[in-house]
Amino acid sequence: MTNDLPPRRTVSVRTRLLSVTGLAVVASLLIWHSQLSDFLGFDSADTEPVVAGSGAPGSTKPPVAKRTATPPTAKPTKPPSTRPPSSKPPKPKKTPTKAPSTSYDESSTEGLSKTLRTRLLKAIAAAKTDGVTISITSGRRSAAKQQKLLDEAIQKYGSYQAATRWVLPPEYSAHVKGKAVDIGPQLAMQWLNRNGYRYGICRRYDNEPWHFEALTTPGKKCPPREPHAVAKAD
Repeated sequence: MTNDLPPRRTVSVRTRLLSVTGLAVVASLLIWHSQLSDFLGFDSADTEPVVAGSGAPGSTKPPVAKRTATPPTAKPTKPPSTRPPSSKPPKPKKTPTKAPSTSYDESSTEGLSKTLRTRLLKAIAAAKTDGVTISITSGRRSAAKQQKLLDEAIQKYGSYQAATRWVLPPEYSAHVKGKAVDIGPQLAMQWLNRNGYRYGICRRYDNEPWHFEALTTPGKKCPPREPHAVAKAD
């Protein structure tokens, strides 16, 4: 007989030794881990979440209420802001002034000065009661019309000096300024020549029985007549 052990037994002893050794190592690790946890102050209760008002650790956690989705609140519509009425009155809008017309109805009182127009209308009404009709043959004229009449007069009378006795240049003409009026027929000229002073209207030139201007105060005598027009400023 020999002292050698069979191979199967040798393996069994070694396996047991390894198992015992492993168990000893695991036990050592567990003991070391427990001591380390005590040393650091860890507690199993610290691993559980703490809920406010839930009491001592380990008690039953209160049920968590589920949040129900609330519909979005509609924003209140902002009422239109109304400003309080201002105590100041609104500024009146400026009306653009129309440029004066350059052409006039010469057969009417349109365009005449206020003084001449007012006096002439009174004279026309008075003459009508006497059976006389006063017609306006030429009232206010445009500068262009006056210049045309002057050009025609120069051709007719042969010179500027002779023409201006009958037709003045636009810058000197009382017609362009709305301060003169020519009337007709001849019966009306005669009536206004006699009665015009009552209304402040006078015949101005000897050579123009149809030409009248507001030359005096109503009721006062008219100034002496001029022989003819002269091209000079008033």
